[in-house]
Amino acid sequence: MPATNTQKKAWVITGPTSGIGYRTALALGDHGTVVLVGRNQDKLTGVKKEIEARGGSAITVVADMSDIVRVRAAAAEIIGLGLPISGVLNNAGILPAKPGKNKQGWELGFATNHLGPLAFTDVLVPSLADGTNIVFIASAVEDPERKIAVQAGFRGSRYISAEAAARGEYLAGGSAHAGADGYATSKQGALASVFSLAREFPRLRFRAVEPGVNPGSNLARDMPRPLYLMGKALAPVMAFMPYYSTPRRAAKVITTVLTDPSDATGIYYDEKGNPMQASKQVSDPAYADRYIAESRDLLATVPTAS
Repeated sequence: MPATNTQKKAWVITGPTSGIGYRTALALGDHGTVVLVGRNQDKLTGVKKEIEARGGSAITVVADMSDIVRVRAAAAEIIGLGLPISGVLNNAGILPAKPGKNKQGWELGFATNHLGPLAFTDVLVPSLADGTNIVFIASAVEDPERKIAVQAGFRGSRYISAEAAARGEYLAGGSAHAGADGYATSKQGALASVFSLAREFPRLRFRAVEPGVNPGSNLARDMPRPLYLMGKALAPVMAFMPYYSTPRRAAKVITTVLTDPSDATGIYYDEKGNPMQASKQVSDPAYADRYIAESRDLLATVPTAS
């Protein structure tokens, strides 16, 4: 049978094997071929089979989003597939509760949440058709004026420079919680990417989504086990509170933003899919552009695999 418009489209998603990413990957199966990018082949295969059982199609690409060399190779592999990519979702993310480093020796959270997605996107961009949507999953904890984030112990992004963040160094006066400054800073990188790249590449559509507080997701898997399990147990009740959501509801919003055919670009959406305001800091074009320029300078120190 002739392919429908939906069947002719392809959607790339990172981090599709758990939580919000998993739910979004299943939802995207209704919109075309899903390119699943993640670290674990067995888990990727499991999601692929679920999508196919629902009548969709999927392709798996193995990559650790913290490893810049592998990220670039994965993007090149995707380009080589020759698929009609309609959207790219930079979803993979971690909130590490203890220090860790990637293969380049950089702070693991900053590499996974910001440097990897930026490198991945930069490789893909030249091959993407005009009007392609590129979505980054952000977090309002980057904003020091976000009350719910402050109540949870965050103190906003503590960005000094990309090199400093890669060393795990942040502005003084930050959070007392391990990993909080790194997470907030790296998630500000997602917003800086959207705002800066939207200006740099007006032919494409860059968008960010704050998926809401999701205690039912797998993001906080590195937290102490009792706290993690408590969050999971309370998730159904907390989902009805302001700013809270569930992986299924977040996936619906993200899928809507990713598949939206409008010309909207440089927009930041909240957990309900409504435009929201980022911090004053990253809303400053000069600041966002500096954040991305410094990140690219750092990424340029990683040799491109031959």
